[in-house]
Amino acid sequence: MTNIFGSIFTGSLTLGQFMLAIVASMFMGLILAIVFMYKNTYTKSFITALVLIPAVETVVIMLVNDNLGVGLSVAGSFALIRFRSVKGNAKELVAVFIAMTIGIICGTGYVALAGVFTLLLSVVMFALTLTGFGTINENQRYLKITIPESLNYEEVFNKILDKYASSWELETIKTLTLGSLFRLEYSLVMKDASKTKAMIDELRTRNGNLEIMCGKPATNREEL
Repeated sequence: MTNIFGSIFTGSLTLGQFMLAIVASMFMGLILAIVFMYKNTYTKSFITALVLIPAVETVVIMLVNDNLGVGLSVAGSFALIRFRSVKGNAKELVAVFIAMTIGIICGTGYVALAGVFTLLLSVVMFALTLTGFGTINENQRYLKITIPESLNYEEVFNKILDKYASSWELETIKTLTLGSLFRLEYSLVMKDASKTKAMIDELRTRNGNLEIMCGKPATNREEL
């Protein structure tokens, strides 16, 4: 069992060892990509990157195996190039780090260990996605209300929000049109999402029929 998880690099690097490490890393990247595609939004280029990053990392680590610190720095820079110009969400960033780790482990010759790591992380990712762990409450909403400068916003909407929302919080206050208007932004959890229109109708009677916007939380909050 100890030998199974040992390094395949026992001396000078041979062509067979090189090919085994590269093919194994790409295969593990493919497994990671397949798991990531399950119930997640993605692009073709990102999935392709997940397959290839481990192989790139493997080659870099093998070439600088005398200085592992340099190898990690260079490989990390390669893997994070995408996030310098395009915003990535938390799931994508974690997937890239997993792909990097697979490449690093394969690059040091511990192919079997990389396989166990890939299998374990894939099972965890699949289970978290399948169970909907961390999913936002479907009744969670953000609410933007425009009010005139003369309206006291401190308590004017409290009763209405208490009536329709199980919990709510005033998050930001912004002035508009040189201070003649205010925009209040709330986060709230609706008691019954089907009564959103009724809530908005009551709010309109208090804000002078000015603009009101209500919707689900923006997905870009998870961007890194």
